[in-house]
Amino acid sequence: MAKAKTAYVCTDCGAEHPKWQGSCAECGAWNTLSEFVVQPAKAAGGARNSGYAGRADTAKVTALTAVAAETESRTLTGIGELDRVLGGGLVDGSVVLIGGDPGIGKSTLLLQMLGRIGAHLPGVYVTGEESLAQVAARAQRLDLPLEPLKALAETCVERILEQAAATKPRVLIVDSIQTIWTELLTAAPGSVSQVRESAARLTRFAKETGTSVLLVGHVTKEGGIAGPRVLEHMVDAVLYFEGESGSRFRVLRAFKNRFGAVNELGVFAMGDKGLREVPNPSAIFLSAHSEPTAGSAVMVTREGTRPLLVEVQALVDQSSLGNPRRVALGLEQNRLAMLLAVLHRHGGVAAYDQDVFVNVVGGIRVQETAADLPVLLAIRSSLRDRPLPEKTIAFGEVGLSGEIRPVPNGEERLKEAAQHGFRRAIVPRANMPKKGRVGELEVVGVERLAQALEAAG
Repeated sequence: MAKAKTAYVCTDCGAEHPKWQGSCAECGAWNTLSEFVVQPAKAAGGARNSGYAGRADTAKVTALTAVAAETESRTLTGIGELDRVLGGGLVDGSVVLIGGDPGIGKSTLLLQMLGRIGAHLPGVYVTGEESLAQVAARAQRLDLPLEPLKALAETCVERILEQAAATKPRVLIVDSIQTIWTELLTAAPGSVSQVRESAARLTRFAKETGTSVLLVGHVTKEGGIAGPRVLEHMVDAVLYFEGESGSRFRVLRAFKNRFGAVNELGVFAMGDKGLREVPNPSAIFLSAHSEPTAGSAVMVTREGTRPLLVEVQALVDQSSLGNPRRVALGLEQNRLAMLLAVLHRHGGVAAYDQDVFVNVVGGIRVQETAADLPVLLAIRSSLRDRPLPEKTIAFGEVGLSGEIRPVPNGEERLKEAAQHGFRRAIVPRANMPKKGRVGELEVVGVERLAQALEAAG
């Protein structure tokens, strides 16, 4: 077999070079050339004809009405929170990439999943970082049945695919993709070219055989998945594990999903027996204050299809600096500065000489505008040292002209608040329930920021 030809491509500008050199001749960047396999057109055509069940011979234009009734085959993983984030279960032939900080629970979650489905769905756990003895010891600590669990300690993608072709698993877990390498390249494992080519081989295997492949990905110090950006484009779903250091709670979030909704949220608690699902995540994001506390407001945010009660805390203190600090944890920094300007202009509350710190309890990150109103209420509460009325929630978008805009799914948010015993809600007038009261909840509709501040007392 003739050796595959290679080229060197700059990861910054994409310029191609016939051999490796220290800097890119096009953009001048240093140490950015990465090795890639150059596949001849004839070989590429042959590979295309051999895969996907002869798709090249039978390809034709097809009306979507002929395939609209076909649905993908899904398998429940036995972990409800993971099924929610995946969109209803694991799809046959899908490729899922799971990233997160070291030690956050990626390997633990996948090993628990394999232990629950291994009795009726054959799977293989490929470990490139641990020995088989370490994997077995972890399974014993998690009280998982060892009989249905099968593992493979290998890092060469060609040998992994050989073993997978022989054992024919329905689920293949690779931990992690940064340790896998291919014999076609001479670059070190973990390099851009090795990660890209290995992931491409595994993705091709998944599509041709219908095997569900789950890849564990390392993250960089900036929080993104290490390796080429094309890795996230190649896979069908990208999941991120998030969690505050020192906290036992973990949040699994979907940032890409070709088979379901994105921004779904799964909540887990880490214990001595592994990850445990949290059936009522709203309870962990609310602090149990013995009495009303200044600077605290409760909002109803929405993550995917799930409404969540989240506590927003604010601390406003006299600043000794020329430029007072604006710190936001779990919220967008620039939006906090904008909301403070609106609060001054349309609410008559000045905080230009105050340090303002805002934090979302539980380490969750709120990315929707429904947090605007509770953030301003918490800031005003801290500045005046006056707690909000007990059992009060709020949500709503605040415009630059001081208007309170509605947010989607307002009635579902109110029902979630009523189920947790809240008695009063300050919401946009357009989000008031259309069919009378929601439980015992008193709903106050407001149109302007001044009205919301007055309703909060």
